[in-house]
Amino acid sequence: MITQTMVLSGEYYDSVTLLQVAQGLLALPGIADAAVVMGTPANKGLLVEAGLLTPEVEAASPDDLIIAVRAADAPAALKALGEAQTLLKTSRRTATGGSGLETPPKTLGAAIERLGGEANIALVSVAGRYAAGVAREALHRGLHVFLFSDNVAVEDEIALKTLAREKGLLVMGPDAGTAILNHVALGFANVVPPGPVGVVAASGTGLQAVTCYMAREGVGITQAIGVGGRDLKAEVGGIMMLEGLKALQADPATKVLLLVSKPPSPEVAEKVLTQVRQGDKPAVVLFLGGDPAEITRAGAIPVADMEEAAAVAAAVALGKNPADARINLRQRDLSLKTRAAEVRRQLAPGQRYFRGLFSGGTFCYETQLILKGMGIEVQSNAPVEKRLRMADATRSVGHVAVDLGEDEFTVGRLHPMIDPGLRNRRILHEAQDPETAVIFLDVVIGYGSHADPAGEAVKAIKEAQTIARDAGRELLFIASVCGTADDPQDLGLQEARLEAAGVMVLPTNAAATRLAGHVLDF
Repeated sequence: MITQTMVLSGEYYDSVTLLQVAQGLLALPGIADAAVVMGTPANKGLLVEAGLLTPEVEAASPDDLIIAVRAADAPAALKALGEAQTLLKTSRRTATGGSGLETPPKTLGAAIERLGGEANIALVSVAGRYAAGVAREALHRGLHVFLFSDNVAVEDEIALKTLAREKGLLVMGPDAGTAILNHVALGFANVVPPGPVGVVAASGTGLQAVTCYMAREGVGITQAIGVGGRDLKAEVGGIMMLEGLKALQADPATKVLLLVSKPPSPEVAEKVLTQVRQGDKPAVVLFLGGDPAEITRAGAIPVADMEEAAAVAAAVALGKNPADARINLRQRDLSLKTRAAEVRRQLAPGQRYFRGLFSGGTFCYETQLILKGMGIEVQSNAPVEKRLRMADATRSVGHVAVDLGEDEFTVGRLHPMIDPGLRNRRILHEAQDPETAVIFLDVVIGYGSHADPAGEAVKAIKEAQTIARDAGRELLFIASVCGTADDPQDLGLQEARLEAAGVMVLPTNAAATRLAGHVLDF
């Protein structure tokens, strides 16, 4: 085998294009592995793991494009590098109308004009350094903004949200993963029914989780507004959480409010809860890891995790007693202890560690909190406490929960909900560790996600099981699927594929985490 690389200086392509080019190279004869990525430190780390790093690649800057291949011989490698350049040029011609199709508008103004002036929201997904300028123009044109782009400076976020508030508009994001507005999904979202619950969330996967879990209870939403993960930090001040909350309080169709966030800064929490108190609608509040007493004092209902948030909000919407919903969850958890005791027997001596590989940041955070409550400390690249930060997110030591959607893994490459390749490689890596006991996965379906994430995961799961069994071990795979039966990928089908591969599938991330915690409690 031979490894050859090429660096194209100052060339930028979107991550979807890079994935498509890499897949095209992998289909060529004689190509064992290929990567087409931007030259970020995180991507170089992945190339090291794949054995594709060369001195040329090591010298590349984050603004450079790297093409790397491992081939059977030099002619195959050279052919692949040439094919990569051809595919990249073709993608540019297509993007500029070279395919004969209608040329896409090149400016925001042209796009608005093409829609006849009827647009009222702009979805912005450009490189982070350009995103603020595009979003600002959209606001000045009277459009709400769904800012999908990440790597946007917090100063720009504050300025954009302040401007939006002055204009009576919303800025959802930056790094906004999800919104469902008037039952139209933006970003990563799911097919959920209409109903009486209005959601505001500073978490994309958190918003997906609560809307999907409520849908399974037969309860739908009016609106689901994602405001971006930094909105409730002290610097930003909860500007859009407050604006979204006010909008839902004034909406006659919204009967129940549901707020979702990681712990806000104390001053922002006070602002949000003051606004909740001023309204007359029942509110369920999930501040993951926050103080429930503060929420209760505001006249709202505190909940501890996303499945409880959905169960309680659904109960309130249906006119049922929220306490009964909590009792049902506790009874379910008792059965998990029995199941854990049974499967634990499969582990060999020395298998003792939890390895969580997450595509959703809020799932990763929730899992850490639940395990902490069970007496299990977990290190992470997105830790619940600073002292628990992983020294190297590409290397697992002890119990770990890795958020593969963090910027360190996604700059210059697709999010793991779209491209599961990164997680699949990590599954195989964890399988080689004789101390790995549980490999834990969140599988997220719906619009924007991979067409068959469970099917892709199963490929790696089966290979990982073979690795472990050849070494005289068994691996316990535990997972949950976030989605609904009406999603394009079909919740039931995705769960069935995982179960057929020997994965223990639970209905929620919290339930799956508790099962894992009970397995490790020995």
